[in-house]
Amino acid sequence: MLDIKIIRENPEEIKTRLKGRLVDCDDAIDKILVLDGQRRDLIFKTENAKSEQNKVSKEIPQLKKEGVDTTAVLERMNALKEEIKAFDNELRQIEGEYNELMFSLPNLPDPDLKFGGKENNMALCYYGTSPTGTDFELKNHVDLCTELGLIDYQRGAKLSGNGYWIYRGMGARLEWALLNYFIETHEIEGYEFVMVPHMLGYECGLTAGQFPKFKDDVYWIEAEEDQQRRFMLPTAETALVSLHRDEILTEAELPRKYISYTPCFRREAGSYRAEERGMIRGHQFNKVEMVQFTKPEDSNAAFEELVVKAETLVKSLGLKFRTVKLAAGDCSASMARTYDIEVYIPSMGGYKEVSSVSNARDYQARRGQIRFRREETGKIEYCHTLNGSGLATSRILPAIVEQYQQADGSVIVPKVLKRYMRGKERITKADIQRVTMKNPLSCG
Repeated sequence: MLDIKIIRENPEEIKTRLKGRLVDCDDAIDKILVLDGQRRDLIFKTENAKSEQNKVSKEIPQLKKEGVDTTAVLERMNALKEEIKAFDNELRQIEGEYNELMFSLPNLPDPDLKFGGKENNMALCYYGTSPTGTDFELKNHVDLCTELGLIDYQRGAKLSGNGYWIYRGMGARLEWALLNYFIETHEIEGYEFVMVPHMLGYECGLTAGQFPKFKDDVYWIEAEEDQQRRFMLPTAETALVSLHRDEILTEAELPRKYISYTPCFRREAGSYRAEERGMIRGHQFNKVEMVQFTKPEDSNAAFEELVVKAETLVKSLGLKFRTVKLAAGDCSASMARTYDIEVYIPSMGGYKEVSSVSNARDYQARRGQIRFRREETGKIEYCHTLNGSGLATSRILPAIVEQYQQADGSVIVPKVLKRYMRGKERITKADIQRVTMKNPLSCG
């Protein structure tokens, strides 16, 4: 949520910066300013009426004691009571409309971002080259994963439909190795590992900035729209950013650094492009997420830290990737700035995002009332919240399979993952597990 003070003071600047996101919020801003004026006027009237009510209420016993006729005073008390009731009802209606508009406004993009959509994204750096040779025809990850028995696409679709898959044998071990490597690396660097619920309440989506505008992009558990309605989390950020909702932290408690592993559940709008088959785009995937709560003056440094952490993970896997600074219109609605780390997928001849590192500034904190108290002044301020994938595995695994493939159809295991793979150095067709059922009661 944006600070109403900056909207009051610089409405035209706010409109211009939001246009950089390719959204026109002019009418919403104008309406917010009208409602804000009405709201403040009603609050003033209500406070004055309540003040008079309290004053008169205190005078009545004394007037009665002095034998003064209090009929007119009691009539005024009843009139004040009705005025306050009317003011409260009108204020409730205005604040409902005001809050709905305020919650629907996207975050302000940082001033240094280019206006426009993804066509204005800027690659900041490129890293690495594919470790495989070019003296053989490269296969795509779908064929490799199928031939090596890593992923079962057909049975995944049989269980849940298109956009789902099953990790099997060495594929499951490779996926688990990635998750364990990411978690252990983050823990060593001071992040607290948190296991969060996979079903969340509406307030989590509202705080994260996904609701109300994008409430149809998630999987809802209950059909009825009531306070108990829950949804499947689209990313661990949606849960983690609400850990300190409605709390006031001490300055000494900041920064707070969290990681969480969760499956992520997302509805994907539109049709898939032909090259996005396999695991590149799906309705459920695994991810380790990083979230930080910081003081405002520390959030820029925290952002750079998260970018370096995500880049270092991809570097340590020996993968070719690039880091991209997103234009204002390509950042998600709740983020002030975002850098994407994109891994190279040879079969696509291009890059796909495996981590988005973002700074929400105080946007999410205002929505969730996440605050801290300054030690020196005692002043209460909003925290800044940041997040970054560390990392999403559904595109890391295809990148590993394609970039580490060998002429004989095998795949080399990245060095940093070997100890999580029980020393396994290469995945071959010989590793395909063929399980034969035996009678568990047989002694033969």
